[in-house]
Amino acid sequence: MSNKEVDLPFVYKFIAGAVAGISEILVMYPLDVVKTRMQLQVNKPSATGTTAVVQYNGVVDCISKIVKNEGFSRLYKGISSPILMEAPKRATKFACNDFFSSYYMKQFQEKKLTQNLSILSGASAGLVESFVVVPFELVKIRLQDVNSSYKGPIDVVAKIIRNEGLFAMYNGLEATMWRHGVWNAGYFGVIFQVRNLLPKPKSKNQSIRNDLIAGTIGGTVGSLLNTPFDVVKSRIQNTKVTDTVKKYNWSLPSILTIYKEEGFRALYKGFVPKVLRLGPGGGILLVVFTGVMDFFKKMHQ
Repeated sequence: MSNKEVDLPFVYKFIAGAVAGISEILVMYPLDVVKTRMQLQVNKPSATGTTAVVQYNGVVDCISKIVKNEGFSRLYKGISSPILMEAPKRATKFACNDFFSSYYMKQFQEKKLTQNLSILSGASAGLVESFVVVPFELVKIRLQDVNSSYKGPIDVVAKIIRNEGLFAMYNGLEATMWRHGVWNAGYFGVIFQVRNLLPKPKSKNQSIRNDLIAGTIGGTVGSLLNTPFDVVKSRIQNTKVTDTVKKYNWSLPSILTIYKEEGFRALYKGFVPKVLRLGPGGGILLVVFTGVMDFFKKMHQ
C-alpha cells in the first residue's frame, strides 16, 4: 500500500484489514461455497464410458441445485469459520504487505515502491498469511463438501483432532502457501501498476473509483494465477490424514494427477465463481481498507 499508511501503528492496519475482510465475506460468501463444490467435483465416466457425469454445470446450475435440494441457508454453510478467519487473515495480509514493502525498500535502497518490490512484498505477505488461515480453511472445506456430515465448525475441529490428530489441522499448508503467495503477488503487483496507469484522482469519488478498478483487476489476475493451487488445496484438505492411500498430497504432483486424469480445464474448476468473488471482492477489500485507514488518519491527526 502507500508509504504514508505504513506510518500508522499496527493496530489501525489490523482493524482496517478486519473490517475490509468481513465486509467482503458477507457480500461474496455464496460464491465461495459454489467454488468449493465445483473444485471437489471429480468428473467420472458414465456407465457407457462415453461421457462424463457432471453434478454441477456452472455457477447458476450449482446455486439453483443447492437451494432446491438443500435450502437457501446452505449457501452460507460454514460461514462462521471464514468470518472468524477474516479478521486475522485480512489484517495479516495488509499489515504484512506494508511491513515487507518498507523492509524491502530499505534492503534494496529504493526510495519509492516499485512493481517488483510490490510483487515480492505481496508474495511474502501471502506466505505469512497461510499460517493463519489453514485451520479455518480446513474447517470451511469440510463443511462445504456436498457429502459433509459435520454439525458445525466445533464438530469438525473435535473430530479432526480426535480421529486424525492435532497436526491434521494444518493439512494442506504447503498448497495454501502456494495459493496465497501466488495470489498476493499478482494482486499487489497488479494494483501497483494499475494505480500508476489510471489518471491521478482529484476527488474522493475518483479515488474510490481507482481503488475499485485496481482491486478488481488485481483480484482477477491473482485468481487466474492461483486457481490450480486452490483446486489442489481444496482436494488435499478434504482428504483425511488417516486415509491409507492419499490421491492428493503435495501440490505439484497433485496438479499433474488432475491434469492427467481430468484434463487441463479441471485445474480451473470453480474459476468463474472464484473470479466473480475475488475480482469485485478485491475491489471491495481495497476500497474498504483504504476508507477505514483514511478515517484513522484523520482521527490520528
